[in-house]
Amino acid sequence: MSVFKFEPIYKKRIWGGQQFHALFDHGLDCNERIGESWNIVDREDEQSFFLHPNGNQQTIRSLIEGNCHEIMGPSWKKDRRFPILVKWLDCHARLSLQVHPPADIASSLNGEPKTENWYIVNCTEEAGIILGLKKGVTKLQFQEALKQNSAENLCHKIPSKPNDSVLVESGRMHAIDAGNLILEIQQNSDTTFRVYDWGRNGEDGKPRNLHIEESMKCIDFNDYEPCTMTTCTDLGEYTIAQSELFRIRKFNLAKGSKTEIKKPKQDCVILCPIRGILNCESQPLNLGYSSISPYSDSCEIHALEDSTILITDRFCGLN
Repeated sequence: MSVFKFEPIYKKRIWGGQQFHALFDHGLDCNERIGESWNIVDREDEQSFFLHPNGNQQTIRSLIEGNCHEIMGPSWKKDRRFPILVKWLDCHARLSLQVHPPADIASSLNGEPKTENWYIVNCTEEAGIILGLKKGVTKLQFQEALKQNSAENLCHKIPSKPNDSVLVESGRMHAIDAGNLILEIQQNSDTTFRVYDWGRNGEDGKPRNLHIEESMKCIDFNDYEPCTMTTCTDLGEYTIAQSELFRIRKFNLAKGSKTEIKKPKQDCVILCPIRGILNCESQPLNLGYSSISPYSDSCEIHALEDSTILITDRFCGLN
């Protein structure tokens, strides 16, 4: 088996929409607001499933534990969880203003650090993102603005553009506006501290919990006006995100072309198709699914029509 393709896990969210129903032929209930599709996840409370050719399902944890060196490389320890979580986000309404804890304080807040990258697959003309603070804003000014419900005026806003790549490191305050369709590749963490929720109520009709005290400890108040990366749409290979935790490359392929994905030493790769029709070693890579190509196998991508795929690697050294 040269590619392990996992079944997506759909999550209803108050801000979710219905784009997945149209984009992915997965038999979704058209009346539900689906905000997230968890494509690869290895956590105690949530497990991706691989569907074997005989119809049997196997969790990602069981799959890796039984084939750890073949999939993850010779230095992989069996008791470790898969270090990356892959999601699609359908943002029909604005997400909360939030922050993820940096590694040096996460455990003291009973959380896990989380750096993530957004690839904007599509967006409306009005869509944008919030990333960091306007230049010169102090912690005291921001705290006062929160009390006055005017914190948005101090945040750094950026218009969304398809094909933009956005690195959101731990400690960087952020929010996603309505109208964004995003592929999120992140550290395997589910710790989010909500700074502000725009005055709305949750599914139960009550305001959702805020985490002001924790957020103030996490936000980098020197993070002024960070930039996004506009990625190339020309044919070829491009690095669109680089951190100590992972690397993401974008491959734009012409119909009929083939490319061999070069893997770093002792590493597997994650395959996330964005558009078109693709195969990997004769196995289909379907839109809306994510797959793992094991360390021990080759990975040749064949584009059956003009296509784009994101390849994530350099994460197998993570704890």
